Amino acid sequence: MRFIPGLLLLLSAGSPAMQTLFQSPDEGWQVYTSAQAPDGKCLCTAVIPVQGTCSRDLRSHQLRQLMEKVQNISQSMEVLDLRTYRDLQYVRNTESLMKGLDSRLKVAAESQKSLNAKSFQELKDKMTELLPLMPVLDQYKSDTRLIVHLKEEVRNLSGSLLAIQEEMGAYDYEELQQRVLMLEARLHACMQKLGCGKLTGVSNPITIRASGSRFGSWMTDTMTPSADSRVWYMDGYYKGRRVLEFRTLNDFVTGQNFVQHLLPHPWAGTGHVVFNGSLYYNKYQSNIAVKYHFRSRSVLVQRSLAGAGYNNTFPYSWGGFSDIDFMVDESGLWAVYTTNQNAGNIVVSRVDPQTLEVLHSWDTGYPKRSAGESFMICGTLYVTNSHLAGAKIYFAYYTNTSSYEYTDIPFHNQYSHISMLDYNPRERVLYTWNNGHQVIYNVTLFHVIKTSGEL
Repeated sequence: MRFIPGLLLLLSAGSPAMQTLFQSPDEGWQVYTSAQAPDGKCLCTAVIPVQGTCSRDLRSHQLRQLMEKVQNISQSMEVLDLRTYRDLQYVRNTESLMKGLDSRLKVAAESQKSLNAKSFQELKDKMTELLPLMPVLDQYKSDTRLIVHLKEEVRNLSGSLLAIQEEMGAYDYEELQQRVLMLEARLHACMQKLGCGKLTGVSNPITIRASGSRFGSWMTDTMTPSADSRVWYMDGYYKGRRVLEFRTLNDFVTGQNFVQHLLPHPWAGTGHVVFNGSLYYNKYQSNIAVKYHFRSRSVLVQRSLAGAGYNNTFPYSWGGFSDIDFMVDESGLWAVYTTNQNAGNIVVSRVDPQTLEVLHSWDTGYPKRSAGESFMICGTLYVTNSHLAGAKIYFAYYTNTSSYEYTDIPFHNQYSHISMLDYNPRERVLYTWNNGHQVIYNVTLFHVIKTSGEL
């Protein structure tokens, strides 16, 4: 996160810096975002207002001056205390001399005849011993003036602090806290908006683990808080019922700390997804969608996808009973399948995650048997042209406009046989099962966010 007072330079992933400077607003925080970086990191820049929090520079300067004064007064008090202690000790040490001299002077005053040369010399010697006391007394006079000056400084300092306190007001802390909360809300909105955009690139693969058979699926929850790092693992593409739940990604890598869920109905294909604590999958040898809740270990709902092909009627190019593919993006739950009425072309449907009812459907016009795999990002279906080496993201269908375009986005298929490909909107990565390897890809999304007032 970068905070730049007064201006902002927007960066676009995979491209040189855009030469567009956004002037800072007069009041309030403004959040702009760029496309996601090629390494998958979120770029989110907040612009500090010129006349916002920084407008307190004058008061900050005053406070710094007062702090310097306090420091100077404190140092002066320490010096004065040390000097007073030293001088007091000296005065105490000369007290006996002063008493002796006083008695001698009284005797001399009462009987001047007794004041001979010897006595006079003794008095003179006593006076000489007391001479160093004179500068000490002079110093006392100077210190008295300093104390008066310090008292005046303290009085002025108290008045200045009182004035600043009145200027800042009793609710200044609450105001600052509100600003922080507002900034957090804006940054959250920034992150939410940063998740949406047009796919422009996919990173090189990152292999997490090599395990299981050639086909399978693995995933994290697409909706839970980021603190929840559980991983689910489903080996095989048909008639499977065993789901392994790992506590963390590190546990998944090491194969430790997991619990097992035994599904009441076997699955078909690898198009499963975990969404808000539940597993959505296709029931074997049917077009029935099943919602299985992990915490209660029970099926909450199941519903048939009307007309959807199943049992390898309309699979992806690699087969594997991949007729029905569930996926989640920023807008919710989707199902990708094909019907006879659509002549084998891919149908993408919005699905209610509570009832599994189809809310709306789109005919993409792209033959499903020609697709290697597909995934949704921000309401757009992206399709690969193969599941083998040399695959690329070849086709995009935009549900918001019911339009499509052919694309040419390179996609490095490292292990040459992809049997599962899903986008996780929470982490903004692609999860794949590639020939017995669990792999992720970072994505680059291009978008422009305009902010005028509230995000």
